[in-house]
Amino acid sequence: ADVTDHDAVEAAFSRAIAEFGRIDVLVNNVGVSLGTDILDLDLATWERNVSVVLTSAYLCTRAALPGMVERGRGAIVNVASVNGMTGLGEDAYGAAKAGMINLTQNVAVRYGPRGVRANCVAPGTVRTPVWDERRRHDPAILERLARWYPLGRIGEPVDIARAVVFLASDEAAWITGVVLPVDGGLMAGRFDMARDLVPDDA
Repeated sequence: ADVTDHDAVEAAFSRAIAEFGRIDVLVNNVGVSLGTDILDLDLATWERNVSVVLTSAYLCTRAALPGMVERGRGAIVNVASVNGMTGLGEDAYGAAKAGMINLTQNVAVRYGPRGVRANCVAPGTVRTPVWDERRRHDPAILERLARWYPLGRIGEPVDIARAVVFLASDEAAWITGVVLPVDGGLMAGRFDMARDLVPDDA
């Protein structure tokens, strides 16, 4: 289904409920990153980023929530990004992911009393087919990016999947409204900066 289209989303959720009876877990995991510098972004590109990343999460959440609220139980996991937590150069994508984080927190606060949990995972760089085109032009790109991560590597899809499964499960029954960076330590800080702030001979 086109998750940016209201009618398509409503139809997809209606089919899912008809087939399975209910929706226990919603994972919003769709995205596109188009353009970089805000001065180079035309309005259509900006709107495409926001529509695919944020509007889709709004539409799917809105479709899933009523049944969850009625049953007094449900879990929503939104796949955001470290780009939504700090400036990493993809202006429209980052802004849309930041909006997704805030939407998650609002849903958590508003619907927690009704038994619905909402959380985010915020991945760093992950080895997915999205990188294939860039790697054709720059085969070492992922290896260069790995040096920014304290754990010394970029992520694999399974790293993100495990975090999503945890947050969706009863193991996370008392966790809601969190943004969990799954990023090899990227958001923990910059040790190269720490060296300048606190030199060894200080």
